[in-house]
Amino acid sequence: MMQLTQNIMAWGSIGWAELLVVLVIALLIFGKRLPDVARSLGKSLTEFKKGMNETKDEIEDKTKPDEDKEVKK
Repeated sequence: MMQLTQNIMAWGSIGWAELLVVLVIALLIFGKRLPDVARSLGKSLTEFKKGMNETKDEIEDKTKPDEDKEVKK
């Protein structure tokens, strides 16, 4: 069982050579559009983080009055 776990872990790591191959393939596929793809990915990530923060703030606002009532009692 230990040998199987070690084999799975060995396949999970990505080295510099593999990363370089992936980047070259991405460059070949996207070419001149790569900066636009990266820009749109960055905007999407920013919007996702903003949405997560807004949701977190809403949850904190809704639970805060309950905490204030408990402290006053």
